[in-house]
Amino acid sequence: MPFDQSEGKWIPWNKGKLVGQKAPLKPQEVWSIRVRLQLADNKRDLALFNLAIDSKLRGCDLLRLRVSDLRMGGEIRNRAKIIQQKTGAAVQFEVTKQTRDAVEDWIEVKGLRPHDWLFPSRKDTMRHLSTRQYARIVEGWVQSIGLPRSSYATHSMRRTKATLIYRKTGNLRAVQLLLGHSKIDSTVLYLGVEVEDALSLAESIEL
Repeated sequence: MPFDQSEGKWIPWNKGKLVGQKAPLKPQEVWSIRVRLQLADNKRDLALFNLAIDSKLRGCDLLRLRVSDLRMGGEIRNRAKIIQQKTGAAVQFEVTKQTRDAVEDWIEVKGLRPHDWLFPSRKDTMRHLSTRQYARIVEGWVQSIGLPRSSYATHSMRRTKATLIYRKTGNLRAVQLLLGHSKIDSTVLYLGVEVEDALSLAESIEL
């Protein structure tokens, strides 16, 4: 925290800055990014993007996936289960057909084997993509459709489908399980549920 000598006090690091949860993508924005990746024939990014949306995993867990976590018997699984690095708890996620197809295409083009990282680093295939590299990739995605990079980050990928599920169903418990949160309070805070619900209620009342 910097010290302002003119005022004789420490200045908060976030003074004058917009902070808070990064925004989830809207369905139209997901579609727009996906189409751009398809047109560019960017198989790695298409697989990474689709899987990030489906899995709702933290970046560290997404990047640590190996081919064998998703592929068994020559086919991509409909559902997968991993142990979260942060909590040590297991979490399951669905893999939709378009994601399965994208992941399969990426595996075949790259010639990945079962024990390989699903998203290896381009500089060193013994390592997976770093979280910093992933952050730059996500930044490129959002900028490609004209979104401000300051409002979006890797957690936007994690929040996108979870937020949509909550808005469609209102089922916090389901979202809690999908995100792998141990406490429902964490899910409420993560989604900003109380604020969203309060605003929706206020908007429905006319005086």
